[in-house]
Amino acid sequence: MIIQTSAIVLKSFPYGDTSLIARCFTLEKGKMSFIIKGARSKKSGSAALFQPMSHIELIFNYKESRNLHIISKRSFIETWPNIQNDLKRISFALSIIEMTDKTLSDEDPHSGLFKVLCDVFRAFNKEKNNLNTLFWYYELALLSHLGFQPDLDQRELPGLMLPDPNDGPKSRTILELLMREEIASIEDIEVLPKDNQVISDYIRANLFYHFDTLGQLKSLDVLKQILL
Repeated sequence: MIIQTSAIVLKSFPYGDTSLIARCFTLEKGKMSFIIKGARSKKSGSAALFQPMSHIELIFNYKESRNLHIISKRSFIETWPNIQNDLKRISFALSIIEMTDKTLSDEDPHSGLFKVLCDVFRAFNKEKNNLNTLFWYYELALLSHLGFQPDLDQRELPGLMLPDPNDGPKSRTILELLMREEIASIEDIEVLPKDNQVISDYIRANLFYHFDTLGQLKSLDVLKQILL
């Protein structure tokens, strides 16, 4: 079956002398792995398409029995120059990419989450947006779309006492706004230092409770150092 789909590249690495293997979050099929033959050859120029964060269009022959699919055509859909030229933006974006890769299962489509991911990267690419607020927005969307939407009235999960989302002056109001998934409404949110700590702790507690695969997020460690 021939499939044409947009995709966000999550990870890529060399294979053989000239090829690449790329793991992508696709709109149609969720997370999938592909082999791109000859992508690293001097004449190809395809390696740039398969850098993490790239938003690309793919055409490939899907076979259910395959772990690696062969791409027949590929092209850029859009690029993020303001992300790629800013250390803080690229650190946030790569943390989102790694988080997505660690939490999605193979071939489990989440078209709504894919749309949120593209919207967040477009917002990151704008110069004036609050990066931390957008990061929270994506983390909460990830929880929601994968079946773990936080209940702000629930103070504990089995084996875990959650941080109180009401501890900041506006923390609950901000969380409620973020969870609506209306990205245009969060551009001008004012976040006080106490709210920042409360919201970060609350979201992280939920994420790490539901996804033990997030324990070794290298990009998140880098991001923490940048934000100090």
